[in-house]
Amino acid sequence: MERWTPNCTVATLVHHEGKFLLVEEYDKLSATDMPVLNQPAGHVEVDESLIEAAVRETLEETGWLVEIEAYLGLYINVAPNNITYHRHCFIARPLAELPDAELDDGIISAPWLTLDEINAAETAGRFRSPMVRPCFDDFLAGKSYPLSLIQDFR
Repeated sequence: MERWTPNCTVATLVHHEGKFLLVEEYDKLSATDMPVLNQPAGHVEVDESLIEAAVRETLEETGWLVEIEAYLGLYINVAPNNITYHRHCFIARPLAELPDAELDDGIISAPWLTLDEINAAETAGRFRSPMVRPCFDDFLAGKSYPLSLIQDFR
């Protein structure tokens, strides 16, 4: 019998001076050719902690080095291809932009957007997944959990 396992992913909500850091990219699974928006996000790699993955993915997708400050929440989605994703979202503060950083393939840009711009993008159907909006909503509602919530025994 084959054992089912979800895909473990991380996302980083980076907020600074009224704007949020996002990733504009092409999604191979999208039904349209329109670029989509997402928080910096990706899969956890072997022997990597959730926090290490969040910092790495943010740097690889945006060119920004961040400090993880808090855990925002766990978001679970079964995608149209029947793959289940467990997304651990973190709140981070930007430390420095690395202008020479090479971004992952498919990344168009890493814009800083206001909430109004994010809402307009959602209305236009530009969010990469249904997990994007709840991360913003939870952050704006003041949800935040200490990083000590995660106990890593590696």
